Amino acid sequence: MARKVVNRKELRAQSDAAEARAKTTKKAAKEKPAKEKKEKAVKEPKKPAAKKPSRKKTAKEVRMKAYWGVFNPSLKRLVLFEYADKKAAEKKAADLTASSRSHHFVQLVKEAISE
Repeated sequence: MARKVVNRKELRAQSDAAEARAKTTKKAAKEKPAKEKKEKAVKEPKKPAAKKPSRKKTAKEVRMKAYWGVFNPSLKRLVLFEYADKKAAEKKAADLTASSRSHHFVQLVKEAISE
């Protein structure tokens, strides 16, 4: 079967005519809403947009208190003393070391204060 011969000049003319029609309709469409917008602007002034408050995560402050802890070699805390009683904590560690074959030691412990 033979193909149909395409006339490119006619197709080009049709395309140009369609573009010209589209331009004129766009101009007419643009002019009408522009007039309506001016009328609306006169009637209703724009309200300023409300600013949204920014959400920042605040770091929760946790108060800590220092203690002296007496630990065994497997890092199990046996006794807890106030920070001012370091001598008592060292004495307890020495007593535990003398009474058993394992070495006990004193270490600073910080715990959160619950209010």
